[in-house]
Amino acid sequence: MINTFQTSIAPPPVPPRLGRSQPFLIPAPLPSSGSNKHLIRFLVCVVTLLLFIAVGGFLFIYYNNSNNNNNKEAEKGPSAQAIVGHHPSEKRETSSRALARMIADSSQKSNTKNESSGYLKWQKDHSILKKINFYKEHWVTILEPGDYHVFSRVTFSKGILRKPLAGRIKLRQSHSEEEEIKMKAYCSLNYSASNPEMCTITMEDLLTLKRGNQLSVWVQDLSLVDYEEGATTFGMFQL
Repeated sequence: MINTFQTSIAPPPVPPRLGRSQPFLIPAPLPSSGSNKHLIRFLVCVVTLLLFIAVGGFLFIYYNNSNNNNNKEAEKGPSAQAIVGHHPSEKRETSSRALARMIADSSQKSNTKNESSGYLKWQKDHSILKKINFYKEHWVTILEPGDYHVFSRVTFSKGILRKPLAGRIKLRQSHSEEEEIKMKAYCSLNYSASNPEMCTITMEDLLTLKRGNQLSVWVQDLSLVDYEEGATTFGMFQL
């Protein structure tokens, strides 16, 4: 008998046989621990190399700048370096200046007559002299030229005269030259119960002096001068 039945549907698949193993995928093996160690060493070397490069660049820039600064200071010359390295302090500058502070000689009072004018004498042993010489009891001699602040204070007491009393600071170029008046002042003794019959002449000024110049203090009446310490003084200091 001939089979006349036809269809376009594909036949069903053949069922698997019992007991046959199913195929499965095998995962790729993980990298070994040896490969990890090599990778870590490589990264450490790279970081260390970058660190050395950074430190080396910093040191190069630092020393290059230092050398440039040293070259600039050398170009300024030794005078500039000496000024920077040997800048004197204000105290040292002050102590090196010429100065004088004279104390009146009290023995002059007993040797003078009433109303006698003349130059005041100074005690060399009790006076202060620095870079200034003492000349014949009345004069001081300048050794360093420059600008000087010159001052004097003369006190008169117990006078019987009513006329004003005068004081002067005189200058001469040398011991053989004539004197010239550089400063002068006056005071009057008052005769009242409330006044101790005392007056003080104060003189001070800025003088430009040369080496060898001499200064002294002249007063109108030596017998009326108060010779107590601090009452009558004379001095100067270099600016």
